[in-house]
Amino acid sequence: MKRLSFFILLLASTYAYAQQIQSLSITLENVEYPFPVKFLPLNIEGQDVRMAYMDIKPDNPNGKSLMLFHGKNFGGYYWTNVIKVLSAKGYRVLVPDQIGFGKSSKPFINYSFHRLAALNKQLLDSLGIQKTVLMGHSMGGMLASRFALLYPERTAQLILENPIGLEDYRRFVPSASPEAMYQAELRTTPESVKRYYQTSYFVQWKPEYDELVFIASGVNGSSEFPRYAKVSALTAQMIYEQPVVYEFPLLRVPVLLLIGTQDKTIVGKARLKPEDQKKYGLYNQLGKETAAKIPGSVLIEFSNSGHIPHLEIPEEFLRALGENIK
Repeated sequence: MKRLSFFILLLASTYAYAQQIQSLSITLENVEYPFPVKFLPLNIEGQDVRMAYMDIKPDNPNGKSLMLFHGKNFGGYYWTNVIKVLSAKGYRVLVPDQIGFGKSSKPFINYSFHRLAALNKQLLDSLGIQKTVLMGHSMGGMLASRFALLYPERTAQLILENPIGLEDYRRFVPSASPEAMYQAELRTTPESVKRYYQTSYFVQWKPEYDELVFIASGVNGSSEFPRYAKVSALTAQMIYEQPVVYEFPLLRVPVLLLIGTQDKTIVGKARLKPEDQKKYGLYNQLGKETAAKIPGSVLIEFSNSGHIPHLEIPEEFLRALGENIK
């Protein structure tokens, strides 16, 4: 009996250890990025913070640069194939993790797209980059749009890959208090993340997508997870309250829209009734509507992809990107 009890305790401790080493820090120190990560020191609202970024210089430079903005549930780690293709074409590729995301600091601040855009301009200034192609995915598309509106002279081209914010979520998604949004973030589990990704992001689930789920949910085993959840709630509130959809007609830079038409992403989707979820997030319509609003824009649609074409249909996506980038 004593030997059996010891065996059970050993199994329990082994399992606990396995769970421990699988937990991620909220700044993803134990997630390997495809290229070396550097940090830009900043002071925001009296807090010393660091903005993580990758700066990939090509072997045969073409004299141009491109900056990649990640989505809300991601960081620079998921851009690997895009970086390699663009670097091979001679682009200097800059990949920041926005403040509040990825390997960057997670301060409690007033998050806004205006502020994040200014911080990215500061990063460009620090590196002596005067003008860049700007590509944003998901939330990164909202941020890239704001950047191009604020700093058109610094934007050579705006490329939007399945951006969110193509509709004003305030019109149909019930509002939630910051505390309610925080509590919702605290309830994040691997199962809830995977379920959302499966029903919103991808046409067909593949085993390699589990890594995205692991990174997005692995932080809930960290002692700092409450901080992460609070910041995640603050940035969700930023997305909900700061639309860019009404300003698309004001863009004065070349715009390329790359849209997976089977995307069903809605910010605040869980706050909608099932029957209402079917009425919105319809990217097969939103892509065309958005292109019509932006003077001179180019729209390329992918009928066999959802929210992340550069991962779901990489060859087709990267070919279209390469043929249409400035």
